[in-house]
Amino acid sequence: MTEKIPENPEIEPLTRIQVLVAMGVTALVLLAISKICLLFGVNLLPVSWNLKALFWGIAIALGITTASAIIYRIWPAYRRSADTYLMLVLSPLLWPDLVWLGLLPGLSEELLFRGVVLSALGLDTVALVASSVFFGVLHLSGRQQWPYMIWATIVGLVLGYSALVTGNLLIPIIAHILTNLISSSVWKWEHN
Repeated sequence: MTEKIPENPEIEPLTRIQVLVAMGVTALVLLAISKICLLFGVNLLPVSWNLKALFWGIAIALGITTASAIIYRIWPAYRRSADTYLMLVLSPLLWPDLVWLGLLPGLSEELLFRGVVLSALGLDTVALVASSVFFGVLHLSGRQQWPYMIWATIVGLVLGYSALVTGNLLIPIIAHILTNLISSSVWKWEHN
């Protein structure tokens, strides 16, 4: 059963082209910031390709997606916030566009927040919390979106923790890409 998404006067509806351009520009800006930081000597966490990393990335994505689905059902403020955010981003997109929604933010946000910021701040608990809060704030699109920002901060903690524990940036990259793909596909399926 689909419920009507509340109107949000803070956020104007976007077209498909506007969403795709915004995703592309945001990814390029985040990648440019990451590259500049690397030029100034910030060491990037390594990306190690192996089956264990793939397994952990998939497992974390499934965990995040499941937790999000549970929170979506039991926390009305989060549900409204997520629906508003996802309606803005997903409604104008076509199904093939969801691949870009997985890849662009998954790669660029992980490179910046878990690859560069986490490393630059010291690869410790303070760095984990700070990079996760920055990640959460990136997902704040209006005053009423604070529950979505809190959830994004928690997801940032999970992704950052996976990078810290394993020392492999590939794990949060895979988890982020798959979380975006799965969550956006489920939301789009349920709201079309």
